[in-house]
Amino acid sequence: MTYFSTLAGTTALATLVAAGSAQADVTPEQVWQSWQELGATYGQTLTAANQSRTGDTLKLQDVRMHFAQDGTVVEGTIPEVNLTQRGDGTVEITMSPEFPVEMTIPNEPDAENPAPEPTELALALRQPGMVMVAGGDDLATTLAFDAPSTTIAVMEVDGVSAREMNLTAEMTMSDVAGTYRTEGTDTRSITNDFTAAVAEMTFAMTDPETKGKVNVRASATDLKGTSSGKMVGTLGMADMAAALQAGAASTGSFTYGPATLEFDFADATDKGKGSASAAGGNLDVSMSGDSLSYGGGTKNVSLTLSGSQIPFPQFNMSYAEAAFQLLTPVTTSEEPQDFRLLTRLVNFKVSDEIWAMFDPQAQLPRDPATLVLDAKGKARLDIDLLDPKQVETLGEKAPGQIEALDLDQLQLTIAGADLTGDGSLTFDNSDTTTFGGVPAPTGQIDLKLVGGNALIDKLVSIGIVPQDQAMAARMMLGLFARPGEGEDTLTSTLEFKDKGFYANGQRLQ
Repeated sequence: MTYFSTLAGTTALATLVAAGSAQADVTPEQVWQSWQELGATYGQTLTAANQSRTGDTLKLQDVRMHFAQDGTVVEGTIPEVNLTQRGDGTVEITMSPEFPVEMTIPNEPDAENPAPEPTELALALRQPGMVMVAGGDDLATTLAFDAPSTTIAVMEVDGVSAREMNLTAEMTMSDVAGTYRTEGTDTRSITNDFTAAVAEMTFAMTDPETKGKVNVRASATDLKGTSSGKMVGTLGMADMAAALQAGAASTGSFTYGPATLEFDFADATDKGKGSASAAGGNLDVSMSGDSLSYGGGTKNVSLTLSGSQIPFPQFNMSYAEAAFQLLTPVTTSEEPQDFRLLTRLVNFKVSDEIWAMFDPQAQLPRDPATLVLDAKGKARLDIDLLDPKQVETLGEKAPGQIEALDLDQLQLTIAGADLTGDGSLTFDNSDTTTFGGVPAPTGQIDLKLVGGNALIDKLVSIGIVPQDQAMAARMMLGLFARPGEGEDTLTSTLEFKDKGFYANGQRLQ
């Protein structure tokens, strides 16, 4: 859990309150105990300066939260938390509409400052009108939460108030709601979801001496998140490596709708402004003791920049889609494990002013560019990537061996040329001499290039590529490729077999 998880009061409390065993009628005392117990599994300490029972309500005063990880320390104190027994066997939780949070963030040392002081932040977390309801039975506990808004605002930086610094820095989520559910005892399954209608961020600062200023405004709509996982025994996620090795697992997905960003800055010598927008995006994460998967993407993104350092009135950039995914094994195993690497950038465009810097006569086609690399395969690790000691001893040595590689899609489209390809290879890790230290491959890669010669001609014409280099490039194409169907089309079949390398049936090694 990061310090941002601790700061997100609604979600953090939902995560903490709903844990542990439950009875048919959950009591306020059980909810408070469960909150403390699950907080401990995330490395968080929760204490109350005073607690008292008045009728159906357990009143907690000055509830202090303490969390530390990798040098970052987060502390907060909620003045009052009320846990009230309801007639239906559930417990309603309300708390102070605002409470302070202090954060200490270590700074990286460098040559000029080998022992830098940490940055101290004083924050205010505001969540007026937030209500949570905890309930369940012997097998499962559920918590629902709802808040009109949740805001995190910077109040001080290193002891200096934000007002003195002419600083405004805050983030607000509106119409926040969600549920959290946990089942089991020794092995707990956990699922949760949340939604927020809008998230808005504001950052503004004016230097009192130079009068330089910067303003940033960002917003996103239709935020949705879901996650599920399991926790084993008493091991908590504060030591994530140990928890994953013991059988813990987690998956999560986050999406957002239309989003915008605007900024401007100015000082005595420079000024500029910009804006960006996206139709939406997503982020997906999955981790277990065997593998880690991380991916995401955005759609219909546009960016506009202007300023005194830009040599033309305005820079524009856009693309239809960008996506990435990384799947990797994280531990040793007898059998090869799956991996995947995906990079996708579709219909990338830049303004004509950029093209004109190296092609003023517009000889190159200014069609949108596309890059796609989608590969997967099998690999075997020699070390456990979840063990820091093993990683430290790795040095420059490869962490494992690749067994197979499938190139599902290769595409590079730019300036009128289009390169595509696919294929598959297997590798003999016992033979690293035939191909100069690389495990000997067996398999085939098929490539197709359309418009390559025309692109070379245009690059020579505008002076980017010298004639002798163009000739060398054509010779290489002649060696590895053959004419295909259609004008200015080349194809190539690259084969690795019998400890040799072949291009279109001709042995080259």
